Amino acid sequence: MSGNDNEGLDAAESDVDPAETADAAGADTAAETVEEDAEVEEEGPSLDEDVMSDEEADLLIPVDDYLGAGVHIGTQQKTTDMERFIHRVRTDGLYVLDVSMTDRRIRTAADFLANYDPEQILVASSRQYGRFPAEKFAEAVGARARTGRFIPGTLTNPKYDGYIEPDVVVVTDPIGDSQAVKEAITVGIPVIAMCDSNNTTSNVDLVVPTNNKGRKALSVVYWLLANETLDRRGAEPAYALDDFESEI
Repeated sequence: MSGNDNEGLDAAESDVDPAETADAAGADTAAETVEEDAEVEEEGPSLDEDVMSDEEADLLIPVDDYLGAGVHIGTQQKTTDMERFIHRVRTDGLYVLDVSMTDRRIRTAADFLANYDPEQILVASSRQYGRFPAEKFAEAVGARARTGRFIPGTLTNPKYDGYIEPDVVVVTDPIGDSQAVKEAITVGIPVIAMCDSNNTTSNVDLVVPTNNKGRKALSVVYWLLANETLDRRGAEPAYALDDFESEI
């Protein structure tokens, strides 16, 4: 696994994964405590915000669409692994991810996924706001999805009825989806992960830097990844962003 792959809200309170709120009320693990920083009350998206180093970048969607979804806003904590993807820090202490890097990594991930048979791609998401877009991504590209709790042994125990042998795994968050990542490592399956500013990436092969806690942000990233993967296969994307947005 490549630990050197280190590239890579203004979300309303109603757009933050409810699990985050529960963590803030009484976190009793380090991972939960780290994630509390994502709970930021929206003052309104700043569509003129400085969010990337290359203002002339040719993006898949307008930069304002990335900003409107809060794709760029990380947490108030950062890891050494994610420093390369961070453009700046705001006055409120939130780290701003470089959306041009997010955009490039979505394209790179699509290039990678297009090399695999659709049914050999597994997408996992334990996060509530990641489940619907992950399932929609699986539907769009023909992959398999395991959302909610990832059952131990899914990738490692042939005696388990739900055992599968994918060739690549996509996860919404290396923290929340740690069981899927752990099992993928055990059996030597490459991992593509949506990573926020507080994630470590030592067990991730391909990082897609993004706010991985917001409903709109995850919808946008999974939608773009699905469309780009289909494009690489020579297929016509048939889904709109609305198709990937779950209801609050």
